Amino acid sequence: MTTAVPATGPGAGESCPPVRAVRQRTFVFAAATVLVLLFMVLNVRIGSVSYSGGQVLHAILHPDASDNLTFIVWKIRMPRAIAAVLGGAFLAVSGLLMQVYFRNPIVGPFILGISSGATVMVSVVMLTTVGLGFAYFSPFLNTLAACIGAYAVMAMVVAVAVRVRNGVTLLIVGLMMGYLCGAATAILTALAEKEQIKGFVLWQLGSFSGFKWAEIGVLVGFGGFLLACIYLLSKPLNAFLLGEDYAASMGVNIRRFRILILLFASSLAGLVTAMAGPVAFIGLAVPHMARLSLGTSDNRILVPGACLMGGLVTSMCDLIARNTLSPVELPLSAITAFFGAPVVIGLLLKRGTKS
Repeated sequence: MTTAVPATGPGAGESCPPVRAVRQRTFVFAAATVLVLLFMVLNVRIGSVSYSGGQVLHAILHPDASDNLTFIVWKIRMPRAIAAVLGGAFLAVSGLLMQVYFRNPIVGPFILGISSGATVMVSVVMLTTVGLGFAYFSPFLNTLAACIGAYAVMAMVVAVAVRVRNGVTLLIVGLMMGYLCGAATAILTALAEKEQIKGFVLWQLGSFSGFKWAEIGVLVGFGGFLLACIYLLSKPLNAFLLGEDYAASMGVNIRRFRILILLFASSLAGLVTAMAGPVAFIGLAVPHMARLSLGTSDNRILVPGACLMGGLVTSMCDLIARNTLSPVELPLSAITAFFGAPVVIGLLLKRGTKS
């Protein structure tokens, strides 16, 4: 498979970036950071009931107060705002890893069936009576089920990757896993009651609502550890982007490295899907946005850049979903699709013109 985006930047064919490129990247990082913070503030302030900045600040500084505003800010809006940023960052980095692995920008984090695995397990819980036997784990039962499904599929894909070197073969295996999980979900949906189907369909559309601080802790702890590990692999990722033979000549253990890429990418995607449901297009479109705005394919720059832009885009889409037709909340994946689809179409057209 050919390399879709040539690697540039330190460690990937460019000894030292020009001053103009450094200034551009500094500006992009600064602007993205400011915008992420701005949308987090807006997500806390604005909703079906909006509050002034002073009211929100007072609620933040007095978390022990017993008024409704403090409850809404600390228990509902702040966890959701933080979850949207973290979830977007994890999906963007997961998509970046998949695009490096397949050396193709038209792939996303769910291409190997991770989302489908989570979906089929949640369908078992929500569309059957199985969940009644695990009432002890409520209200985290859906999250636990989605984790089991996502990581079960991930384990199968990694097991195949150990034996199969060809990326196209692995891609086909992932797609087949997705079809199998989709078939099981369709059968369960056909046999379920209407009331159960409604809740399941809403989960499939993805949402960061209802996040609890315990779940935020899991995102920060486990997800932060994964991001740190991925950043430490930036140089080998740059070498891998130039081809497996080149990476091997630079001392990279190709077999082990391929497994690590799949493991980290699937873990990030599975973590977000388990807690928020499938959120479309973030992992597919944001890495390409990061490459264009930062003007490089150096993963030492792209990994933090994708984190910031993923958090920014997801926060913006979540704000739009919550407030466009308030108090009715639009499906988050619908908003991200409206945002991401034009980016992907534009990339396809650009590649078609070049070829």
